[in-house]
Amino acid sequence: MTGFFIKKAFFDGWDNFIGILLQNLIFMALLSFALLSVFISEYSYLLMYGVLAVILFASCLFMGGTSNAVFNYSNYDKTTWEPFLKGIKRNIRHSLLFFLLMVLFSLVLIVALPFYMSMSGVMGIALTVILFWVILAFVLAMPYYYPLMNLLPGDGPLKTLKKCFIVVADNIGFSFFFLLYNIFCLVLSVFTLGMIPGLVGMMLASQDAIKLLMKKYDWIEENPDANRKKVPWSELLFEEKEKVGPRSIKSMLFPWKY
Repeated sequence: MTGFFIKKAFFDGWDNFIGILLQNLIFMALLSFALLSVFISEYSYLLMYGVLAVILFASCLFMGGTSNAVFNYSNYDKTTWEPFLKGIKRNIRHSLLFFLLMVLFSLVLIVALPFYMSMSGVMGIALTVILFWVILAFVLAMPYYYPLMNLLPGDGPLKTLKKCFIVVADNIGFSFFFLLYNIFCLVLSVFTLGMIPGLVGMMLASQDAIKLLMKKYDWIEENPDANRKKVPWSELLFEEKEKVGPRSIKSMLFPWKY
């Protein structure tokens, strides 16, 4: 499954390159405003944190729209702006919870973790280790948040969050691989100034990952007595492989000839 995931994520990104690039420009503009807001600290730290909170909230709202667009991309529909705008409004509850989680995560990294690390003795070490594992679990789970929201639209934000951790616990090997994949994408994004693959490309990869993983759960639901450790991925991914199709460098560069 992992190998096909890499292929699907790459070609979904390639096929929707323009839409991804344009959406990445929105997030890079927000990041630029966030960096500029640091200069406000010379006058007021409270104002700076307020501006950063507003920018983070706007980013989470836009992610609700982008998640809807990449859901289309993952399902071989190149429509971008209509689902983007609809997604902002439709996913506002999930975006609000995501914003609160990002604020909490930032406080943990900036305040709680340094505080516990500065404590001497066994208690300080124990609390630091516990907090480290909590942070790691959060980092592993959150890429699944918006994709699960799309695939299970009947779930509320808290239920979606709970299922993120369930997916991590049930797919721990893939989740660690996906963490490394996202780190690679993040490094690549730094060198391309956030354009390729950028946040949008990473969200598309998350949507692809959850889409493929959910096929396992559909199979388990249909075959409750089956061995969960022997998932017939070749059978489950047959239709997706047919849709992605055999690809070559020529078909990528000159798609109108194929």
